[in-house]
Amino acid sequence: MRESPNGFTLVELLIVVATIGIISAIAVPGLLRARMSGNEASGIASLRAVNSGQMSFAASCARNGYAVRLEDLFKVPTAGGMGFISADLNINDVVKSGYRVRLEADAGGTPAGGQPVGDVTTSCNATAPWSAYYGSAIPVTFNATGTRSFATDARGTIFYVAAAVAPVNPLTTLMTPVQ
Repeated sequence: MRESPNGFTLVELLIVVATIGIISAIAVPGLLRARMSGNEASGIASLRAVNSGQMSFAASCARNGYAVRLEDLFKVPTAGGMGFISADLNINDVVKSGYRVRLEADAGGTPAGGQPVGDVTTSCNATAPWSAYYGSAIPVTFNATGTRSFATDARGTIFYVAAAVAPVNPLTTLMTPVQ
């Protein structure tokens, strides 16, 4: 075989391309799993932010009642200041890092569980408070953006199921809590 002073041979280039292909085939599944894990961590963090916002809303604004929708938690109190959650969670069904985050309510706006504990005049931001809430974070594309769905309620514990739907309401202690 004659050495070429001007570059690489075709065989050398094919060996390099094959090596890169093998390394990519090994690394890509791990990277996808890491991305799903990050998405799930973001879903959990979003529900923790909702729980924290609900506790602040209940303690300082709604006489121990909870908001029905994420929009209600995002509303600024009439006296001024900031809402109870950040702008990235400002509407129900917001998609954040591959997860759809929401506070559950029926078509009429009634939250899943609980009773009204006041009306729009009894809260600091014209939101009718309720005695309970139920929030969820569900993967937008199951097995691609996440493999677990999460839910929380007024107790503040976040539960999960390995399914494309959130744990059923009411959440029970027999469900798996996030550790």
